[in-house]
Amino acid sequence: MANVLLIVQLILALALIGVVLMQRSEGGGLGIGGGGGGGGGLMSGRGAATALSKVTWALATAFLVVCLILTILGAQESGDASVIDRLGTELPAREVDPSLPPALQGDLLPPSVDGGVVLPPADGGAALPPAAD
Repeated sequence: MANVLLIVQLILALALIGVVLMQRSEGGGLGIGGGGGGGGGLMSGRGAATALSKVTWALATAFLVVCLILTILGAQESGDASVIDRLGTELPAREVDPSLPPALQGDLLPPSVDGGVVLPPADGGAALPPAAD
């Protein structure tokens, strides 16, 4: 259903672009609609402008209705689960490299004295001794 509506949406968008380009603007536009002052076209200038504006309104309304329908369908299909939950994958388990010593396997964060989080010095390392040359 959604795929059919997406194709209809694409067709409506292309038709809307074509109709808007056929309209005569103040600067002349493309003027394809035969609405010139010479009267040699299929319709008069006023009739072509009225017909094209009605077609534009109809296509724009249909475009917005299909947008709303696609939004409603997308919201119904989304559900409450996140994208990662719907994938059904879990993070891979950490592989243990047997060639490493036991001290380098597992968590590689430095140990703390009281079991809390180790933070850098508050003074930005100013208390460190100067590097030897």
